[in-house]
Amino acid sequence: MIKILHLSDVHLGSGFSHGRLNPVSGLNTRFEDFVRSLSCCIDRAIAEPVDLVLFGGDAFPDATPPPIVQEAFANQFRRLVDAGIPTVLLVGNHDQHSQGQGGASLCIYRTLGVPGFVVGDRLETHRIQTQNGPVQVITLPWLTRSTLLTRPETEGVSLADVNQLLISRLVVALEGEIRRLDADVPTVLLAHLMIDTAHYGAERFLAVGKGFTVPMSLLVRPCFDYVALGHVHKHQILCYQPPVVYPGSIERVDFGEEHEDKGFMLVEVERGQTRFQFCPLSVRSFRTLNVDLSGVEDPQSVLMQAIKPEVIQDAIVRLIYKIRADQLDHIDTAPLHQSLSTAHSYTIHPELVSQLARPRLPELGAGSGIAPLDALQAYLTSREDLKNIADAMREAAQSLLAADGEAWLNSLSEEDTSKDQVVVEDKGTQLRLL
Repeated sequence: MIKILHLSDVHLGSGFSHGRLNPVSGLNTRFEDFVRSLSCCIDRAIAEPVDLVLFGGDAFPDATPPPIVQEAFANQFRRLVDAGIPTVLLVGNHDQHSQGQGGASLCIYRTLGVPGFVVGDRLETHRIQTQNGPVQVITLPWLTRSTLLTRPETEGVSLADVNQLLISRLVVALEGEIRRLDADVPTVLLAHLMIDTAHYGAERFLAVGKGFTVPMSLLVRPCFDYVALGHVHKHQILCYQPPVVYPGSIERVDFGEEHEDKGFMLVEVERGQTRFQFCPLSVRSFRTLNVDLSGVEDPQSVLMQAIKPEVIQDAIVRLIYKIRADQLDHIDTAPLHQSLSTAHSYTIHPELVSQLARPRLPELGAGSGIAPLDALQAYLTSREDLKNIADAMREAAQSLLAADGEAWLNSLSEEDTSKDQVVVEDKGTQLRLL
């Protein structure tokens, strides 16, 4: 039985905008959060101890991280070298230069010949001798279209046909590796991919270079005892036989991951049998406070009540509140900042509710009508600035309807209610509906 720790998507150096300067260390507090989470993963690997560590890619936000970020990553993984635990570092999309050209940030470990470190920057099978026996690891890094196809092959070809051609090329290449496997040795596929059945979020917008989606059927094979994936930040198990698993990222990158658990996988593998468990990490909370003040009489009081100290303590907080223009003078921001000061960091996002959108009623859509006076009443109800002349406008409209204007207005309500404005003029009286 071979024990494996599977982690992925460290993104060390991300999320600085949600942190602040630590006056003691001089570092961004979010950088320290990411280093702390990575350290917890390495601590567990050494404490078990595991026989092998598999990293599923995306060590940094891009292929050229600052030296301090590279050093922090190297310091943690160097602990595995000191503990004699072999490690496979897979190249993800963020570890590559744009379009996969120019090498990858993790290749320095192969260049330096770090003992026990394997860098997976190509489709290749690695036979690794661990304390409890051999294991075969097929590395499948992030692939771009340019990796498998030349430019002439894609010219004039539809996107769907290009994707199909990519998959067919990948199938052939993967089959070549599978045929060389030792059937008696446990096999793990370590891949940085977007699987067609996965649920994903932030990584969709963070992607560097354009990859393609791989069908689940390509990975569900009896020769694989465990499929260790990277790229998707949300932990999910896509299949149980064999286990096809995204461990997810080890820290929350933004508010898109507010409700996601973060952690890593502990896996026990032998030929034909695998056991695994998700190990959650204690990471910093993201909290969104959504408050609609547009219909309340005392917006300041309601807003202050929504800020609960026990919820925002040491969390990354965003306060979003909807408010009408006439309520703006009732908001005092100084108490808001004071109440939010216990958060690790916070932002305030007021959203102005447009009153001009209120006259648009569902019954005014195409294919339906409304009586002219009812339409006028709906409009006047939504316009506080016309309150003083509302009665006069209603009387003027009634006069118009009574003086041969009713037929014309009725036809207009059926044909032109979708227009932005209607102007009715009669005997010097003007009624304008916006």
